[in-house]
Amino acid sequence: MDFRAPWWQPGGQVQTIWPALFSRRHFGKPLAFQRQRWTTPDGDFIDADFLLEPPPTSRHPRAEPPAPPRDEGTMLVLFHGLEGSSQSHYAQAFADAARRRGWRFVIPHFRGCSGELNLAPRAYHSGDYAEIGWMLEQVRRQHHGPLIAAGVSLGGNALLRWAQEAGETARQTASAVASICSPIDLAASGRAIGCGFNRHVYTRMFLRTMVPKALRKLQQHPGLFNGQALREVRDLYEFDNLFTAPLHGFRNTEDYWARASAKPQLPRIRLPALVLNARNDPFVPAASLPAVQDAGPFVTLWQPEHGGHVGFPGGRFPGHVLAMPELVCHWLGQRLA
Repeated sequence: MDFRAPWWQPGGQVQTIWPALFSRRHFGKPLAFQRQRWTTPDGDFIDADFLLEPPPTSRHPRAEPPAPPRDEGTMLVLFHGLEGSSQSHYAQAFADAARRRGWRFVIPHFRGCSGELNLAPRAYHSGDYAEIGWMLEQVRRQHHGPLIAAGVSLGGNALLRWAQEAGETARQTASAVASICSPIDLAASGRAIGCGFNRHVYTRMFLRTMVPKALRKLQQHPGLFNGQALREVRDLYEFDNLFTAPLHGFRNTEDYWARASAKPQLPRIRLPALVLNARNDPFVPAASLPAVQDAGPFVTLWQPEHGGHVGFPGGRFPGHVLAMPELVCHWLGQRLA
């Protein structure tokens, strides 16, 4: 696979920020979703948005190969990133790519990310492989055709961790998986997002929603953590130390980042897996990316020079974010053959 960003979007920061804010997410008819609410074993809920779409009636106004034949039997499950949802730019772009192929599409929301605070004294995290497995089971109960799954950023790391823990049994659920721009070395990515421009822009952006949600969780479950200390956090390391790690069974941030990272366990994967990371991703340092000898026989590494963090812009101004989902869906579709 190959990817080249347009000349007017130079550098990883621009290729991250501009696509998320301004580039087109789909063409043709608007996307429509139908929500299902699933009750979890611990009495909480997961909201899943299923794409509702007739066959497309218009082509993308750009040069590309003809759309593949429609395949009504395939389901694409997408797991979103930190504080993402079905309204995220990449989720909309993947829904469009699935629609063009005639695939069914669903994006289950991690707890607290569907617009309503979840009920249990927990949230979600990068190594939540048990939750990923449970959500895939809910889709599998409704869909008996081929199932493929992709995860973006945090969701991609968690999806890889599920594949690692499931081992040989993963193929009973999914034909192939893909992770996109995932921080599979959480310690390296945690350091990167906590420094310089990243700290002032991305860290503040994430904490702007994560801290209020955590404090509402404290109102639900008084005494769950130190609320005053959480109000004073300034980076994700501190947030994970006070909230994410203790609520999900980890000793501290270091323990969480070490046990949740997918990179050390890539050779355990036993179904086709694509691991896509742009080498200019501001969140995921190129030096932390796996080499071929780290990956194992079932893992395909794709590390283009450009793309930013879940950006991969294409086309003329203002651009679109469809190139990467098209390439990932093409790779996943080949694994169905």
